[in-house]
Amino acid sequence: MRVILLLLLSMLLSGCGYNQIQQKDEAVKAGWSEVLNQYKRRADLIPNLVGTVKGYAGHEAQVLTAVTEARARVGQVQVNADDAASLAQFQQAQGELASALSRLLVVSENYPQLKADASFLNLQTQLEGTENRITVARGRYIQLVQDYNTYIRSFPQNLVAMVFGYKQKPNFTVEDETRIADAPSVDFGAAPAEPAPVPPVVEPAASVVNPPQPALPPVQGGNAPQPAPTE
Repeated sequence: MRVILLLLLSMLLSGCGYNQIQQKDEAVKAGWSEVLNQYKRRADLIPNLVGTVKGYAGHEAQVLTAVTEARARVGQVQVNADDAASLAQFQQAQGELASALSRLLVVSENYPQLKADASFLNLQTQLEGTENRITVARGRYIQLVQDYNTYIRSFPQNLVAMVFGYKQKPNFTVEDETRIADAPSVDFGAAPAEPAPVPPVVEPAASVVNPPQPALPPVQGGNAPQPAPTE
């Protein structure tokens, strides 16, 4: 009898979407793990990238320090993807790191020898690939969370979710992260602005060009020039 009741309960829960809720919840967790893996991959590239840039642009201390500190802040965040405040803090830290890296790459444009360095080119390629994978992983996670949240709000899944403790999940806000990454307040890598051109000095026009000299008085005495004798 107990077995029959369990079977009936299982069929009832299955018909109410319990299995699907579990599957979608696990998919969200897997998507989140992929996001973390890609962010970690980016963080792991930073020490070598900073070291390579420092070898050619050691005096760019502000930019290098900004990247190192941003990476440290990311490592200090204990993120909980089910907590909206924690997820927002994590997103803020990752956005600031992306902004700092963007400035670092701008700085590299000012150093031709650095741009030609094989190690730097390899790290830059890896970083670009990682950024693309982060975008893909984050986009997939956003879709998975939206799908999960939509599903557990629908009837009768909402009743099953309430009974078994499945709650709405917070999600990334793509607009905020893009704004943080794309709008740095200071661009340390920008070349200093050239001074405004000085307008040419225009000499004032002379009122009289080559004014005539006053006539000399005739010379008296024997010193006066004599006319040439005529033949």
